[in-house]
Amino acid sequence: MHKPVPTNSLAPTRWHRLTDTLKRFFDGDIFYSYRQSPITIIASIITLLIFISAAGASWIAPQNPFDMASLDLLDSHIPPAWDAGGDSRYMLGTDDQGRDLFSAILYGSRISLLVGFSSVIFSLTLGVSLGVISGYIGGTVDAVIMRVAEIQISFPAILIALLVDGIMRTMIPGTDVERLSVSVLIFSIGISGWVQYARTVRSSTMVEKNKEYVQAARVIGIRPGLIMWRHILPNVMGPVLVIATIHLAVAIITEATLSFLGVGVPPTEPSLGTLIRIGNDFLFSGEWWITIFPSIFLAVLVLSVNLLGDWLRDALNPKLR
Repeated sequence: MHKPVPTNSLAPTRWHRLTDTLKRFFDGDIFYSYRQSPITIIASIITLLIFISAAGASWIAPQNPFDMASLDLLDSHIPPAWDAGGDSRYMLGTDDQGRDLFSAILYGSRISLLVGFSSVIFSLTLGVSLGVISGYIGGTVDAVIMRVAEIQISFPAILIALLVDGIMRTMIPGTDVERLSVSVLIFSIGISGWVQYARTVRSSTMVEKNKEYVQAARVIGIRPGLIMWRHILPNVMGPVLVIATIHLAVAIITEATLSFLGVGVPPTEPSLGTLIRIGNDFLFSGEWWITIFPSIFLAVLVLSVNLLGDWLRDALNPKLR
């Protein structure tokens, strides 16, 4: 007599939990606020399309602009396809090296987003860690961290990034500068943006550490490190997500600025800032498309991310509900 095959009783429970979570999300205030904001919906669609285009540049772009062997200098300075003298192979025209501008923008946006996301993650990790430690421990540790933060916040972020980038490049051997340029750029932008995370998390931590659940954790003997990371940290991350969204746009602009100034990624792997800098040299000679199209793409990307950050800030603010 065959025994019945036992079924996984947890599967329906997990499925119901997932459906209940999704139902609560779609019925919640945040998604309602999202549905009521056409500008936010448009911004999220544009941002999503840009992210997908950057991630799939290898399949979408008709040319690999980083492959120097596939480029032809005879195809340089070709205007957009609809302009007189344009070529149907190059929808947005070509730059001074014969690179298809549409392909270069897609690949350049990938580098800009990579640097932006990585620097935000670095800033967030460093700032949140220092903020929790400063707010929970207090005393001399708090004073030292906050004094450093106040000194740094008195200087523009772009100057901090330029200073750190210059120091890092002098410390790296000349043969490795180009290979490590993206990593240096991420570190430079990341180290210039941790202060806002630290100050916000410190304030929230100082409020949370006096609440009953933290006092109960101390009474039962939980170590301070576990209290900070297991109990306090999850309750101070709400404002951090808003800051990170807005900081992403700032990081992308900072990367573009550094690349425009010539201290970003190498010209052989151009980001949006590098493309704008290259096109700026030909702007007054009538070859406007080399700098205009990357500039428009960068402006649309930053504006869309900023609009999403503004909406998220308002949606998570209980006073505005």
